[in-house]
Amino acid sequence: MATRNFILLIVFISVSLVPETCMATVQSMGKLFPGFQGSQKNWIDNDGLFLLSNNSNFAFGFQTTKNDVTLFLLVIKHMSSSTIIWTANKGLPVANSDNFVFNQEGKVFLQKGGRLVWTLDTGGQLVSAMELQDLGNLVFLGNDNRIIWQSFSHPQDTLLSNQDFTEGMTLVSDPSANNLSYFLEIKSGDMILSAGFPTPQPYWSMGRDERKTVNKGSGKAVLASLSGNSWRFYDHNKALLWQFIFSDNTDQNATWSAVLANDEFISFYNLQNGEPNSALNTKIPNDACSTPEPCDANYICSGTNKCQCPLALGRRNCETGIVSPCDHSKGSTELVNNGDGLNYFALGFVPPTSKTDLNGCKGACVGNCSCLALFLLMLMCRKIRVTVYVTIYGFFHNNSGNCFLFGRIGSFQSTNQGSGFVSYIKVLNEGSATNGRGSGSSQKHFPVVVIIVISTVVLVVVLSLFYVAISNFRKKRKLPESPHETSEEDYILENLSVMPARFSYKDLQTATNNFSVKLGQGGFGSIYQGVILDGTRLAVKKLEGIGQGQKEFRAEVSTIGSIHHHHLVRLRGFCAEGTHRLLAYEFMAKGSLDKWIFKKNEDGFLVDWDTGFNIALGTAKGLAYLHEDCDAKIVHCDIKPENVLLDDNFLAKVSDFGLAKLMTREQSHVFTTLRGTRGYLAPEWITNYALSEKCDVYSYGMVLLKIIAGRKNFDPRESSEKNHFPSYAFKMMEEGKLGDILDSRLNISDHYDKVYTAIKVALWCIQEDMYLRPSMAKVVKMLEGLCPVPQPPTSSPLDARLYSSFFRPIREDDTSSSPSAARLSGPR
Repeated sequence: MATRNFILLIVFISVSLVPETCMATVQSMGKLFPGFQGSQKNWIDNDGLFLLSNNSNFAFGFQTTKNDVTLFLLVIKHMSSSTIIWTANKGLPVANSDNFVFNQEGKVFLQKGGRLVWTLDTGGQLVSAMELQDLGNLVFLGNDNRIIWQSFSHPQDTLLSNQDFTEGMTLVSDPSANNLSYFLEIKSGDMILSAGFPTPQPYWSMGRDERKTVNKGSGKAVLASLSGNSWRFYDHNKALLWQFIFSDNTDQNATWSAVLANDEFISFYNLQNGEPNSALNTKIPNDACSTPEPCDANYICSGTNKCQCPLALGRRNCETGIVSPCDHSKGSTELVNNGDGLNYFALGFVPPTSKTDLNGCKGACVGNCSCLALFLLMLMCRKIRVTVYVTIYGFFHNNSGNCFLFGRIGSFQSTNQGSGFVSYIKVLNEGSATNGRGSGSSQKHFPVVVIIVISTVVLVVVLSLFYVAISNFRKKRKLPESPHETSEEDYILENLSVMPARFSYKDLQTATNNFSVKLGQGGFGSIYQGVILDGTRLAVKKLEGIGQGQKEFRAEVSTIGSIHHHHLVRLRGFCAEGTHRLLAYEFMAKGSLDKWIFKKNEDGFLVDWDTGFNIALGTAKGLAYLHEDCDAKIVHCDIKPENVLLDDNFLAKVSDFGLAKLMTREQSHVFTTLRGTRGYLAPEWITNYALSEKCDVYSYGMVLLKIIAGRKNFDPRESSEKNHFPSYAFKMMEEGKLGDILDSRLNISDHYDKVYTAIKVALWCIQEDMYLRPSMAKVVKMLEGLCPVPQPPTSSPLDARLYSSFFRPIREDDTSSSPSAARLSGPR
């Protein structure tokens, strides 16, 4: 008996000495009831998880944090994928000895060292049971067994299948590297994704997402739920409004999650796969550059998700120098030109803050220390007629008087089509950084300062006299630039409604490696390849003709600088420094059209019919824009293959506005000196008739014929019947032999109708009678098949006679508009 008692005593002592951390507790299934209490170390053998759903797919309990294994969060976890879908004490981790309590009074809370870090807000109702449902929803039941609180109604950054996301709920991401969070919510009948700036800035909505399926239901969205492989949106009557399909997997048993992460995107996961990091390719939004932070603030995100520093900040290491916007101790601020063609993600979503005029909005930016940038949208077209000032803290819409204010800024977005915006960024004035410093020593050394100032003035006077003497000496050797001409040019440049970036000569000299890579030769200068600091490639035109070149320079800056279109080449900037006149265009990788339709080598690469047709259509759209969509009608006057440039994807853009003529809307014709390029001039040029946009129509018809035929207007190697191609084309049309007009190298087996349409359009465009030629807008419609193309009338032989007498004595290379080749343009 004594021996038995001794053994029991030893067992009791042994159990008493077992460390508490080794005393594993059994997990509960489905429900827990009052009187429950425990810490992470009580369930260490079960990875801290103490409550399982009945199907064991989900668990509730403690989970170690990523950065510190000694700290823990109270979470709901999907077991097979180890995915955390909800957290009670987010941001407030506890130790392994801190208790989760569900006491006898029906209160639920989590403690940390005796301090409350999380509690269940039931509105004073007592909890009779807690249950982890098979869908992953943690619910707390009252005395009548009704749900008084559930995790599905308080989502954090994750939504699960069959979880209702309703108006009033918010999904919040973890903070990004720049301490910015993102919010998803349903409001105003739409699901909105926003950046958590001091004033939230939306950047996506389901209502605008083109990937959704629109159903027959009407009304506003108030509820969304992941169901099957789609996200479904319902109105107040539970009618289905939209369906966003994110996966091809139609397994009804799959458990899906939608996660708003700190990378700005909503990603979708199939939790049944057991791979927590295997997100589907479908993301919201689908364009990385349309998000707030694809790059750091003030950087520009391009279509390849490449981050570039704006030219205006290139010399400042892409920093504005403004640390605290309203702290003026560092010096004064100024607005610098940030270029055009940029967009900002929030512009299409936010309402205006106030109504004011142009000066009022600009004054609001200058007068508001929080205003950090200004965008200007100046679309010069009558059909659009929009002027918008946009600041990172203030945007202005001229017609409506809408001024938009923001509290902080993200990245800019570069657009291939051009946004129409010109932007300015507020930066610290580098010259003012030392203002207000050393005031005590300045008084002490006042006499020294006076001596330095007087000495400097005397030196300046001496140097000025020396400069005047040198200038007088040079006047005897070289006639100076006309003061009237210079003042006129400066006036135009300084008063452009939309000013392109202004480069120094040294900037462009450096960008072009001292003009080492020549791309081509134009009538008034050479064109060189260049690259600026942010990596943007340019084509820099260096004007070399002093008198005429300056006039063309002013025309190009004032014309191209104020318009933006998908099929017009963009002027990135210019230089007007001393006698230097340069224009910096966007770089067009494929060069000009003539290189692709006049191949000397028959076996060389030739654009196919589809590409050629798209080039012709794009050129027509660019000209239609110039003729009809802008406040001042713009007649290009020099349409030819050399002035149709192609980008990497063979997108056509009309270039070289140096010969452009602007006409008011009241003018239908205007007289001007002869200009343009032989082989493309309309008959009215040669007969000294008034100029109109129909001259461009004629030139376009010649270009379209060349795309179709792959040959030049005049070829002495051909027979007398064929050497003047336009005449031959009309003859073949009369004889019903349109096929003889085509380039024999083109394969048009599937495009007969479109080819014959293009031929007839070209012959309409080169009618001798300008009134018979269609407008460029109608040309676009005819090429797109939106209106019929009747048989064109036969052109009179006048064109052939004029061409023969006027051009044939000159060597036919059909490529130059240079006055030295043929003095067509006359004095300008």
